[in-house]
Amino acid sequence: MQKYQIKEDIWWVGAIDWDVRDFHGYETPRGTTYNSYLITDEKMALIDGTRKGFGPEVLRRVRSCCELSQIEYLVINHVEPDHSGDIPWLLEQLAPVKILTSKRAREILRWYYGTQVDGWDIQIVGTGDEVSLGKYTLSFLEAPMLHWPDSMFTYVKEAKVLLPNDAFGQHLATSKRFADEVDMNIIMDEAAKYYANILMLYGGQVQKIIAKVAELGLEIDAIGPSHGVIWRRPEDIKRIIEAYVAWSRGEARQRVALIYDTMWHSTEKMTLAIEDGIAQEGVEAVVLRLGRTPLAEVARAVLESRAFLVGSPTLNNTMFPTVGGFLTYIRGLRPKDRISGAYGSYGWSGGGVKQIDAELKSMNLTVLPPLEFRYVPTEEDIAACVEYGRELARQVKEWGQERPEAS
Repeated sequence: MQKYQIKEDIWWVGAIDWDVRDFHGYETPRGTTYNSYLITDEKMALIDGTRKGFGPEVLRRVRSCCELSQIEYLVINHVEPDHSGDIPWLLEQLAPVKILTSKRAREILRWYYGTQVDGWDIQIVGTGDEVSLGKYTLSFLEAPMLHWPDSMFTYVKEAKVLLPNDAFGQHLATSKRFADEVDMNIIMDEAAKYYANILMLYGGQVQKIIAKVAELGLEIDAIGPSHGVIWRRPEDIKRIIEAYVAWSRGEARQRVALIYDTMWHSTEKMTLAIEDGIAQEGVEAVVLRLGRTPLAEVARAVLESRAFLVGSPTLNNTMFPTVGGFLTYIRGLRPKDRISGAYGSYGWSGGGVKQIDAELKSMNLTVLPPLEFRYVPTEEDIAACVEYGRELARQVKEWGQERPEAS
């Protein structure tokens, strides 16, 4: 198993998961990696574990760098099972080894792995704490809610390498380890999807941790996230940090995401007419049919669009099931500073659009008046949809200059 050098004495020794296609409800069509890092110094440290079953792959790479008995520290930046699932097994192979982790991680480890944790040699570390390995110093920065309460960053001071676990990552399986070796369009596509589905709701915490990194004056020559490729070129590091700043502030380009499902094509006809109106005003639109588009892709569209509309037929006095599932999903991600609105069709009785409108309002978004028609939309109804799209597009163009209230 090949290891990869990040800097002198600092190695990627993680595992590649080519097969995973679902990550707690987040579709991962390009697989993922579980990144572990090894520092070979006077005292050797392994940073982060892996998902259960991938430990042997990690240790085969470790053995190509050093003997397992030489490792003195295991750093656990985050306890979620994709990073800690093989920790009990790894500890058996590495014993004796001291664990460096946060106070909250110590508590969560016991919830996952029971009383055996009481026998582990655990040293609690927090922001500002340092551990010398000899040539290199590990410095720790707690990052609560990025994206669990226990999360922390490990910074290798002398090498200027930041190991931030679930920040700046992508779910991407590749035989290449560095961002500059892979198509940057693919990387940023996956980075945006990763942020949208895992970190969107923690925008405030993202801003705080980036500000803290700047306050501490941390120079960064490389960023090694827990998933995906490693950032090492200055321009790439700048790009991903600037993207996180923009995403965390709720910034987005002039685009509208039309998110809908349809039963007998009436809502679909409304969707296409609204899209036509948006286009007439020179604003970009993207049309996403639920049930045929992965939710992770839809969430990314919300992240990258200044506005999103949700369309649904009424089924049994309620919204279509796929629309209800999407709203449950996006409500948990808490998009901010977006224009939104509900539209759709109904037959003998309504209800679906009214429910969507209420859901959107509960998210504290700027919500346009709902648009609803009975059965198949007439030519007059289609014209109203076009005008609805044009009005939305005009508001999108104004967004950022002033924040128009819903009328």
